[in-house]
Amino acid sequence: MDLNFTAEEQAFAAEVRAFVRRALPDDIRASVLGGEHVEAEHVSRWQKILHAQGWGAPTWPREWGGPGWDPIRQHLFDEQCMVAGSPRLLPFGLRMVGPVLMKFGTPAQQHRFLPRIPSGEDWWCQGYSEPGAGSDLASLSTRAVRKGDHYIVTGQKTWTTLAQHADWMFCLVRTDAEAKKQEGISFLLIDMKSKGVTVRPIILLDGAHEVNEVFLDDVEVPVEQRVGEENQGWTIAKYLLEHERTGIANVGINKRELARAKRLARECARNGRPLIEDPLFASRLAEVEIELMALDVLNLRVLAAARDRGSPGPMASMLKIKGSELYQRIAELILETQGRSALACTPDAGARRWVQDPAVAFYLNLRKVTIYGGSNEIQRSIIAKHVLEL
Repeated sequence: MDLNFTAEEQAFAAEVRAFVRRALPDDIRASVLGGEHVEAEHVSRWQKILHAQGWGAPTWPREWGGPGWDPIRQHLFDEQCMVAGSPRLLPFGLRMVGPVLMKFGTPAQQHRFLPRIPSGEDWWCQGYSEPGAGSDLASLSTRAVRKGDHYIVTGQKTWTTLAQHADWMFCLVRTDAEAKKQEGISFLLIDMKSKGVTVRPIILLDGAHEVNEVFLDDVEVPVEQRVGEENQGWTIAKYLLEHERTGIANVGINKRELARAKRLARECARNGRPLIEDPLFASRLAEVEIELMALDVLNLRVLAAARDRGSPGPMASMLKIKGSELYQRIAELILETQGRSALACTPDAGARRWVQDPAVAFYLNLRKVTIYGGSNEIQRSIIAKHVLEL
């Protein structure tokens, strides 16, 4: 352990490390450590393994079926899993809609939906962004008109991650077109099997089908699937995004990928010697590692504050900015280790596309991380307003 954790926390980390070493299937570990795209089946299988251990919802309190860990133990669990090569747990249920239901949901909603998230029975996706409402989320135009005990929902969501696998979508909709844009929004839970829901793939730069367009054509949603009061969805949306941004500091993943960059740099030769011995490359590697150590400390400070106050607050924006930028820089280092071979593509006739070198695919895929969860430009505005009070 390289930070000042208590003896109990170090023992907990050792317990997690031993469990992951024993329980994580070898094929999943090899895929993740090799930088390959993680299959949905891998995520589902690992989720069920953790659920059987009682760790299926590592950030949840005991009353909702979680282990009741404090934020420091949650961090240690995540880091040990990531470094060992486990796939990231899907955040949409565990870190987003789950906490929302705990705070704002009715008892009936909590009883219906919460147990099925850590068990892996239900997958969720996030219906926030629209073609004309990304970082300016309050400009969304998907509308929901109430008719009796249902809402009729019409509109389009985009960049909807893993919607092709999702059972449910939590969705922001406009229920009052006359109100100020933040005040006329509601938060609905939509069954993805509902009539009128259409999912169309968006193929990313790396050739993967990870995100989608979701079209909602007169979809009937029972009023009982609205979370919170009508037109109070913006308050819920902000609460959810605070939790999302804490989870994308990516400390554990960055440590794992930095280790991969070092390993690849030792294995590849440049001018007759290992790339890691090249002074310029080694200095860039060291710079990233130092900044990652600083991020690790900042992350622990924010987690400690969250333990005391119950919420990370605007400091989560700092984690999002730095974590995402370091993730991209590490991807650049990994790409550089491949040299000219990173340009090679092979045809995949079945998918009718070209398949890139894994390092190229990894690099291209990570162009998104400074955008999702609220673009880094927006995060800087949040820091300026709420931290620096400018």
